[in-house]
Parts: sequence; C-alpha cells; structure tokens
Amino acid sequence: MAIKLMYIANEPHIAQIAERNDVDRIFIDLEVRGKEDRQRHLNSVKSHHHLDDIDKIKNILSTSELLVRSNALYENSKEEIDEIISRGADIVMLPMWTSIDDAKRFRDYIGGRARVMLLLETIGAEKALDDVLKLDGIDEILIGLNDLHLQYHMKFMFELLAQGKVDEIMSKMKACNKFCGFGGIASLNKGMISGKNILTEHYRLHSNMAILSRSFCDTSIITDLDEIEAVFHQGVKEIRDYEDFLSRQSKDFFEANHQEVIEKVNTIVNR
Repeated sequence: MAIKLMYIANEPHIAQIAERNDVDRIFIDLEVRGKEDRQRHLNSVKSHHHLDDIDKIKNILSTSELLVRSNALYENSKEEIDEIISRGADIVMLPMWTSIDDAKRFRDYIGGRARVMLLLETIGAEKALDDVLKLDGIDEILIGLNDLHLQYHMKFMFELLAQGKVDEIMSKMKACNKFCGFGGIASLNKGMISGKNILTEHYRLHSNMAILSRSFCDTSIITDLDEIEAVFHQGVKEIRDYEDFLSRQSKDFFEANHQEVIEKVNTIVNR
C-alpha cells in the first residue's frame, strides 16, 4: 500500500528532483494568515510561497500531482481558491477549519474542479469529523500534528500518536474508507522519533499519505542540486524498501513498534 509522499517545494529544479525520485505530490504552501503567530515558538516550516509558484511548478511536472494549501477561510477565500484552481492545482488543502459548515463552504468553493483535502488540525474539526465524514465531495483528510498538539497544550506533536488521539481519528476515517494520513516523516534514521518508527506507525494505522518533513531534505542548508538529488534518491529508496518490508510484518511487530514510540515520546516529554 505504498504511501503517497508529499514534499513542500516552490523551486522548479527541486520539484523535478523530487518527482524523478518517486515523490507523488509537490506541495505549494500559500498559508500565511495566522500561522506565524500560532507556530512562532516551533521549528516548523513557514513557507513564503506565492500564487505564481503554482504556474512555475505545474508547468514542469509530468507525473507528480500538484497540491496547494490555501489560507484558512476568510472573506476572500472564494477568489483565492478560484485562482489556485485556474493555475492548475490538482488538490487543494484547507487548513484550520473548525466546523462542518467550513468543510461544506470549502467543498462548494472548489465545486468539483479539483480534489478536496481537509487538514484536520483543530479540536473543532475533530469534533465535527463524524458529520464531515458523511458529506459527499470530501476526498481526503490529513491530520496536522503541529497545530493539533498546540490546541491540546501538548509539548511534543507525537504525543498525539503516543496517547492514542491519532489512532482514534484514523479509525473513524478508515471505517468510512476515507483516503487519509497524518503528519510527516523524516529519513528513516533521522528525527527525534526516527522516520522508521513513524513510517511503521503509518502502516499500523493504514495511512495513505505523509509529508516528507524538512529534516528529510532541508534545502535551506543543502543547496547543491547534485547533493539534493542524492539525498532524495537514497532517502526515498530507503522508504520504499522499508515499506516493502513492513507489508510482510505481523500485528505483533507493529504493536512492539507502537510501544517503542510511546516510550520514546514519554522520554522526550519528561526530559
């Protein structure tokens, strides 16, 4: 069940490298409204992408899909979404929604012209999930760990995984056969919780998609294109090879990994 891998990039050469190396979706991130204030103290990705980046990336992609995150709903959302779609987005993602009315409004603004992805990252969205899952026209839902863990006043985003919140949300979505996933993964041997641990959790929960995190390939630090190519070639190959390994593992293997994740998270939080 190879996971759809997504990578945030607005530079054509880097997008082409990602596409060449089996990344399924290139991700343009237009969200700016309120994000800096919410995540000021986090070492999270705060992109400075623009509408023109959609054209640049769309024009060079041949196999990867183009995913665009809009701003949260505001007075000019319809015009923004119309522009995103007219420039060629295959999938449009809505952040920071809080109600079934938000989901309906976003779906209606898209109007079948692109796939609809909701980023579930608020307690309000979590409470509305049962009703949202009954709606037609909501194609995908991704759990956003950064903002959701802040809403719960947690110290570390993977507390949501260790404490069972991701399990609870994912089980509801999988029961409705929703295309869904959560958070991101680093290279297999990188990250405060290793990419290997997190990828195994994706398989335990039957996740369909994940973002390749900044630590997978931080192009603000690695700037040589040949080096970036090498990082993607090796890193994505390792992920795909490990996915093949995971596809053959037993329930006991996944449960043991989950317990290891819980222990690692608790150590980090208590430290």
